[in-house]
Amino acid sequence: MTVINELILHEDRFFGPDAKQKEVAQQLYDAIAGLPLICPHGHVDPTLFSDPDYAFGSPVDLLLIPDHYIFRMLYAQGVRLEDLGILRWDGQPVETDHRQAWQLFADHYHLFRGTPTGIWLDHEFYDVFGVRQKLNSDTAQDIYDQIAAKLRTPEMSPRRMFEQFNIEVLCTTDAATDTLDHHRAIRASGWAATIRPTFRPDSVVNLDFPGWRANIDRLSEVSGITVDGYPAFITALENRRAYFKDMGATATDHAALTPYTEKLSEAEASQIFERALRGDVSAEDAQRFTGHMLIEMARMSIEDGLVMQLHPGSLRNHNPVIFAGFGADKGADIPLATEYTRNLQPLLNAFGHDPRLTLVLFTLDETTYARELAPLAGHYPALLLGPPWWFHDSLNGMARFFDQVMETAGLYNTAGFNDDTRAFPSIQARHDVWRRASANWLAGLVLRRMVDMADAAEMANELAYGLAKRAYKL
Repeated sequence: MTVINELILHEDRFFGPDAKQKEVAQQLYDAIAGLPLICPHGHVDPTLFSDPDYAFGSPVDLLLIPDHYIFRMLYAQGVRLEDLGILRWDGQPVETDHRQAWQLFADHYHLFRGTPTGIWLDHEFYDVFGVRQKLNSDTAQDIYDQIAAKLRTPEMSPRRMFEQFNIEVLCTTDAATDTLDHHRAIRASGWAATIRPTFRPDSVVNLDFPGWRANIDRLSEVSGITVDGYPAFITALENRRAYFKDMGATATDHAALTPYTEKLSEAEASQIFERALRGDVSAEDAQRFTGHMLIEMARMSIEDGLVMQLHPGSLRNHNPVIFAGFGADKGADIPLATEYTRNLQPLLNAFGHDPRLTLVLFTLDETTYARELAPLAGHYPALLLGPPWWFHDSLNGMARFFDQVMETAGLYNTAGFNDDTRAFPSIQARHDVWRRASANWLAGLVLRRMVDMADAAEMANELAYGLAKRAYKL
């Protein structure tokens, strides 16, 4: 069998094999392919944009070391993170020869065939870096040289890439205690780009968060409010939300093990908070307090207008060996079965009917799509469903989302797409997959005479652009 080493991005990729569906999908996609990118939620470091002269470093610095999607797959096949150049917390030696780390990556690149990571990377190689060969053991060093040379050119600065990607707005995710110095530097530079912070209070709201007590001290410092009790804690959080909003934020983001909510009395909340300050907090205390604070954050969102996002259902740092050696966000977070209907009822009883609240829900448990999330979003005015998230940010994950959610919730009770990435060069690729998946799904509706072509074209525009822009008030 002839081995083909040419890297090709087919124009009709990801569309169904039926010729008629492919033709309709192509027409719908062509109309939205050039729309600006709305990036309302992600984890790109604002440092990239605060310094006009920022350089990405080597191909390994840019593409491999920051991307847990890549090294979790390699780790599953026995590749040591140290050999990929991933720094250890304990200072033990790791591979510093980036060519060697890249070679190791290329030797195992076949592992990514048919996966979202492989799709994104091939798109980046082809479209961002001009690579026309498949990455493998034989081509590894040539491709390394090509990407390295490209990274030394002016058009590969983060700011130029931002412009070339046609990003209209990009939102970062920032701790409640962040001073947002890099966002202020971006503003002060006069660069005409819209980059907004997002308020993420997990490190001070979740009592079992590592380093919680030190984070409370930091909250006191940045807010100018001594957090010595629950009332001061609430005031400090409101202070920080106001600061984030003044810096351009339109949303908050909340991660919790479960979407459990419970309304505590002020006395109960104060007692739990005071026990936490003394270092005497139980797992039950932490669960109840987080559940209470989700309701409090919804109340604050009604008052200040910030969109509220909830990302539950991930058991973080499942592998203690990796966490001890390398820290968090190293590919060892695993989804949990998640229940929404009863867990969210206290919050929805309080605020789900209030049109001033926008609560965007995400899930890692696809069994909840048709059973819970679509009916909830199809009823409560405050609820929108976020797109397929994390492990389901894939062609098949998007197809399952469309099939299981849209009939009950309706398109306009969803929040469009967000890329949710730390890997800045992958943003364009991720949005392209969503737009192609959307066009393919809509083409199926057209051919089954469920919608006509004019309606499908409007729906495609909404999925690519309008839904996210409105949902996040951008």
